Amino acid sequence: MCLAVPGRVLSIKGQMGIIEVGNIKRKVFLHLVPEVSVDDYVLTHAGCAIQMIDEVEAKITLDILKELAESEVCR
Repeated sequence: MCLAVPGRVLSIKGQMGIIEVGNIKRKVFLHLVPEVSVDDYVLTHAGCAIQMIDEVEAKITLDILKELAESEVCR
């Protein structure tokens, strides 16, 4: 199973960007979403932003992932 995680774009330099997922910052390739801008949300998988995502949907997904991480299911 593959999982794409939403993150907010903090900076862009060429085809690379820094995204924030929770309190974690990661470098990602942005070549698949050339229209992306700083403060947009993207779905990332294997170090690549694979599509842009609505901010509301991104926050809902991040809240669900946070709940899972804090639950007994993931322990």
